[in-house]
Amino acid sequence: MNEHRIRNLTRTSRRKFLATVATASLAAPFVLRQARAASKELVFVTWGGTYRAALEEGIIKPFTAETGINVKIIDTPDLAKIKAQVQTGNVQWDVFDAINWQAFFGSNHGLWEQLDPALFDAADLTIPVRPDAVPLYNAMGVVAWDSKRAPDGKHPKNFTEYFEIAKFPGRRTLRNRASETLEMALLADGVPPAKLYPLDIDRAFKKLETIRPSVVKWVTATPETISLVQTGEADFTYSYPSRVKAAGDPMACSFDQTLSQEEYLTVLKGAPNKENAFKFLSWAVRPEIQAATMEKLVLAPVSKKGFDMLSPEARKWIHPVDSPSNTPINGAWWGENLEAIDRRFKEWVML
Repeated sequence: MNEHRIRNLTRTSRRKFLATVATASLAAPFVLRQARAASKELVFVTWGGTYRAALEEGIIKPFTAETGINVKIIDTPDLAKIKAQVQTGNVQWDVFDAINWQAFFGSNHGLWEQLDPALFDAADLTIPVRPDAVPLYNAMGVVAWDSKRAPDGKHPKNFTEYFEIAKFPGRRTLRNRASETLEMALLADGVPPAKLYPLDIDRAFKKLETIRPSVVKWVTATPETISLVQTGEADFTYSYPSRVKAAGDPMACSFDQTLSQEEYLTVLKGAPNKENAFKFLSWAVRPEIQAATMEKLVLAPVSKKGFDMLSPEARKWIHPVDSPSNTPINGAWWGENLEAIDRRFKEWVML
């Protein structure tokens, strides 16, 4: 090959190399900016009101301060939207704050990312980590009321009395979902907790018919379980001790009969900020984070060390899960049976 041809090839190769570098230089800033933006944010879907405020103070703000990852919050988790996002491949959310039956349902339908067990201290957790869900706390449903408008003897204290309209006249609320509501109806009808599952659906609806005229709101947004009583739109409500405590006097509740269910954090399948989401889940179950958050929420932390850090005042509002007066909701059963029963429930409410 002669010297002239070698020089021409060298110039051509150099031009191609420089053009490639120039193109890459133009494209790279966009790619890097996009990756950098994704690495510093996540979307967290959770519940509103005082609950959201407590999570912000106890978990989210410290997490952002520690990691630099900004957490965008969306209220009122919607499982139907989760399913639609995953099935269409258009996933816009990262972390989902799931009630036990939602977590099990999502597991059965492939809605969650698998979790690395090394992210969590399994020995410190009172509830085992699932392959695709980490427990956050244990919550309880209770009967609640305004103690000024309904002093002792004038309000129901358990689910049986909640359904006794003649004995305790007044407007009620119930949750706008089959889970919790059907259990409450069956327990009120005398079904022993040990024989609750599988649920006798027909019997539950028959019992619900007896209270239906007194239900002023089938509540979807949890804060309304308290606000409707505070504004005088309802006399009695099914709510949660954390909401009652946050509302303060004159709101009160009874632990004479309770329903409990664990809450989980999950990462959506195909989440755009998956790695940040995993960090968030690991952070949320640290003992000191659990203690700070559940102190505000007065919910039972899943961290054993975290529970030991709670104040005596907070512990007064945390009813033992293994109490004879408590009935755990079977999330695994709901995960298998949710769709058909919830559809029937929603249609019944609309009648």
